Amino acid sequence: QVQLEESGGGLVQAGGSLRLSCAASGRAFSRYPMGWFRQAPGKEREFVAAISWSGGATKYADSVKGRFTISRDSAKNTVHLQMNSLKPEDSAVYYCAAGIPRLGDLRVGVTSYDYWGQGTQVTVSS
Repeated sequence: QVQLEESGGGLVQAGGSLRLSCAASGRAFSRYPMGWFRQAPGKEREFVAAISWSGGATKYADSVKGRFTISRDSAKNTVHLQMNSLKPEDSAVYYCAAGIPRLGDLRVGVTSYDYWGQGTQVTVSS
């Protein structure tokens, strides 16, 4: 069982930056591939970024590539999402998720993730 809690969301102007954090508790966190997803009002939850259990590989949605960076610190049981050059279309609730290890790393589908945080709101004003 893994519990996840996101923080770091807020209101920022277009072009600004935010750093989201996901604190994990529970056993064997370092074995889980991790991901960030987001959901805007009236839209489906979508993949943003993923990181392998080792931290050695990452994957990004095309819409955020070059602007967002995912990282993990397994010693501190945390995952971060550094978001730069934010755009109004990045506004959404952002969720941290722990993947199902047997499915492998860097999965983009929501069904590949077993545990979810409660989400943190990111609002980018134009």
